[in-house]
Amino acid sequence: MSIGELLAATVPMVRTLKLEYLETTPERAVLALPDQSEYRNHVGGPHAGAMFTLAESASGAIVLAAFGDQLARAVPLPVTAQIAFKKIALGPVKAIATLGRPAAEVVAELDRGRRPEFPVTVEIQREDGAVTGEVTVVWTLRPNG
Repeated sequence: MSIGELLAATVPMVRTLKLEYLETTPERAVLALPDQSEYRNHVGGPHAGAMFTLAESASGAIVLAAFGDQLARAVPLPVTAQIAFKKIALGPVKAIATLGRPAAEVVAELDRGRRPEFPVTVEIQREDGAVTGEVTVVWTLRPNG
């Protein structure tokens, strides 16, 4: 089962918004939010909450891809999130997430008994490639027990 299939099966909001997992690797995650009239805002584009959910979901997908092998000893949790709206988004949008620290560095910190934090940056783009939003989600790996 792919990360996208796993998240679609276990996270109801992913199914509600019909998020599409286009790419999920430890280096990059790309998700799409189709244009759906029931999730549009007052200017006809995707609602801010839907775009945030898209971006946060992309950040979670890359975290699972990069640190899925650590789940037996730590649980990934978001710590903080910031969103900046840059341009009006209309139609379908996609989110492109990248890790802000090397995964090996984060795991080494976990190995030293620490609770590492690391940023995931996400660009939200329209179909024409224009960046409509930027999101940073700071994640942690909380050791089990």
